[in-house]
Amino acid sequence: MKMSEVKELTDKELIERIEDTQNMLTRLKLNHAVSPLENPNQIKNVRRDVARLLTEKSQREVNKTNE
Repeated sequence: MKMSEVKELTDKELIERIEDTQNMLTRLKLNHAVSPLENPNQIKNVRRDVARLLTEKSQREVNKTNE
């Protein structure tokens, strides 16, 4: 997921996407602990997606307080 895609989301969609992505990350970690994933880089990519989403959420909150 690119940052340009994240910026196009509404606030509600952003929150839903954060929850979904965090759940996906948890599932990937658990699956990897039980049996190794074919591509363990998936965990890294999903973790970075969560970070992108949370960054956009915090930037929006800062912008709202500054207005």
